[in-house]
Amino acid sequence: MGSIKTKELSKIGYTNDRARSLVINTISKHFKHTGKADLMALLTAIKADPAAYHGDEILGKIAATFMDEPVECHFQSYELLEKAGQLKVYGSKEIERSAKQQMEVAMSLPVTVQGALMPDAHTGYGLPIGGVLAVDNAVLPFAVGVDIGCRMALTIFAEGESFLKRFSHQVKVALKDYTHFGMEGGLPFEQSHEVLDDPAFQSIELLRKLQIKAARQLGSSGSGNHFVEFGLIEMAEDNALQLPPKQYLALLSHSGSRGLGANIAQHYTRIAMDSCKLPRSAQQLAWLDLHSEAGQEYWLAMNLAGDYAKACHDRIHANLMKALGLEALATIENHHNFAWEDTLPNGQRVIIHRKGATPAHAGEMGIIPGSMCSAAYLVKGKGVEQALYSASHGAGRAMSRKRAKENMTVSGMKKMLANAGVTLIGGSVEENPLAYKDIEAVINAQQELIDIEGRFMPAIVRMNKD
Repeated sequence: MGSIKTKELSKIGYTNDRARSLVINTISKHFKHTGKADLMALLTAIKADPAAYHGDEILGKIAATFMDEPVECHFQSYELLEKAGQLKVYGSKEIERSAKQQMEVAMSLPVTVQGALMPDAHTGYGLPIGGVLAVDNAVLPFAVGVDIGCRMALTIFAEGESFLKRFSHQVKVALKDYTHFGMEGGLPFEQSHEVLDDPAFQSIELLRKLQIKAARQLGSSGSGNHFVEFGLIEMAEDNALQLPPKQYLALLSHSGSRGLGANIAQHYTRIAMDSCKLPRSAQQLAWLDLHSEAGQEYWLAMNLAGDYAKACHDRIHANLMKALGLEALATIENHHNFAWEDTLPNGQRVIIHRKGATPAHAGEMGIIPGSMCSAAYLVKGKGVEQALYSASHGAGRAMSRKRAKENMTVSGMKKMLANAGVTLIGGSVEENPLAYKDIEAVINAQQELIDIEGRFMPAIVRMNKD
């Protein structure tokens, strides 16, 4: 919800008392139900280009506090192209018009080469969630997303359904004791991982300042739709993992780079918007030239955040396996908020941004989750060039968090969980199963992009409490 501390405002340039006071009052009156990430993104945009908001009835007063500040004009202005780049949309009927419009704006950027929209797509900030964008020699912080390196990790064990029945109490205790969710804090015991010794932490002042926070939050998860859950996966015949086609116990987690990634995103989004001026409809799609110092810094920081997100999943899985005496048969993992350098069939080198999309090169394994009551799919990519070697990252939201909260009661959600045979620890009605699209329809809409290798059903789910 829309609660921001003055310390957080200072970090994004709201350093005078008048501006901070106006922000707090405006949020309490007009943005009570807006998520913090979206609020921070909006406030960053106002600071970067106050003139664009000066005439706004609600935001104009905040913008005015920056209008008289002396600004060095180290920026370049760009216009959108009249002829957009090549865009392929999958599952178009289930995608809201506003998400398509956001993608169309992205396709008109001068740096855009090609784009794709996945069937789980819905409106985001800048690039829609489910948007895939290939650009020339540039990186767009908002096309990566605030939660850099948000990812999935699946560990499969030799045990089966009998383990869950016999040790369900121990599994619940382990999930409570060895996971932590929420904006701040971490686990109540010391964590270690080689990523904390990465020299990248010492290469940029911003990263040096964030290293202690990264150590504290290692092995923890964010709020919202992040989860850690045990369930059962049914492996397909002749699966890529070469496991016998039967049912296995599995551990599935979804989380990202915590405060490290959020701070990197906010810092470099501000730099991008200060240096790359675009029409108002495209402001959040400002980019950093990869030949620039800021572009190189962001690329290094983004990759560190991705490695850190992986480290968090490594610790979550290792801690739970140790607590329950389990050994892994196989582990599969993938990012879905990231940018990669890649090559198109014509030989052109591009930067592919996947904001809520799963990499799906030929033979590449990935995980596409549904909701707390529906299946997640272990998939293998087919390497479709029109999709920029991508697939969906989940079922995708059918309702905003605000609408989901208004349309579901706690008792109603408990009934749904009971009917599905799912135990929920924590959780919120904002993440209730009806808030998401039908995962079966989303999977069907991308059959040309992926092969199904296994089907996972959650049994004991741990999430952040509302």
